[in-house]
Amino acid sequence: MTADIAKPTVLCGLIGKGIQASLTPAMHMQEGEAQGLRSVYRLIDLTVLGLEADALPELLTAAQRMGFSGLNITYPCKQAVIPHLDGMSEEARALGAVNTVVLRNGKRVGHNTDCSGYGEAFGAKMSDAKKDRVVQMGAGGAAAAVAFALLSSGVGRLTIFDIEPGRADDLAAKMSAHFGAGRATAGKDIPAAVKTADGLVNTTPVGMEKLPGMPVPAEVLRPDLWVSEIIYFPLETELLRRARAIGARTIDGGGMAVFQAVAAFRLFTGIEPDSNRMLAHFDSLRKTATAIAQN
Repeated sequence: MTADIAKPTVLCGLIGKGIQASLTPAMHMQEGEAQGLRSVYRLIDLTVLGLEADALPELLTAAQRMGFSGLNITYPCKQAVIPHLDGMSEEARALGAVNTVVLRNGKRVGHNTDCSGYGEAFGAKMSDAKKDRVVQMGAGGAAAAVAFALLSSGVGRLTIFDIEPGRADDLAAKMSAHFGAGRATAGKDIPAAVKTADGLVNTTPVGMEKLPGMPVPAEVLRPDLWVSEIIYFPLETELLRRARAIGARTIDGGGMAVFQAVAAFRLFTGIEPDSNRMLAHFDSLRKTATAIAQN
């Protein structure tokens, strides 16, 4: 007990709606303990508390007063939190979305580790993949972070599709404004776009356990098309299963989930986390959560 009291304490949290199943708290706390910290990570679930995003000013102030080192931010607060910050990283400003807020010296500084998280996961497995043309399904949620990471990694042209065409238009315009005219466009014909693409990325919720299915017709898949997911429940979506069955290279959503947490841990603590250890933690947590859900 005395040894625990002597450890430096790091207090963090996650603000969002319907976040009880999140693996983020356990990932942060397990890595904190491994680093010799007394790590405490709280879920601040707006659904459980009966609150909406307009409670953010109160929650941010409370977190500062209670000595939180930082907060992760998820749906529906990634944009709503921005007016209440004192500063933002370049990536967060370009994306117009914040998923991590560092609380230090009385200041609130927003970051976007979804972007770096996807970028690190993608680079680890797809650094040698051809990426002249890539199709991205989805323009909401984490889509902007993924698009930014893809274009930063050297994707020549990104074609974006969404069930709401206006969202695809808006995201393509935002990415082209940052990376150069024509680097991102809104697509109109999925089969035609995928036919000439080197890679396909799914940022939609289609494929999740609660929304099974595929975001594209199975017949557009081919062995020389790499396929990437950001979903991690289940880790093997129908899209990935179909792609692997015909010999395509794939990358699941686990890497992004872990590497966004790796970057957030680094920002909150100033300590370099062990990403391999966090990947192992995540895999163990996911397997346990899946086993519980199946019983």
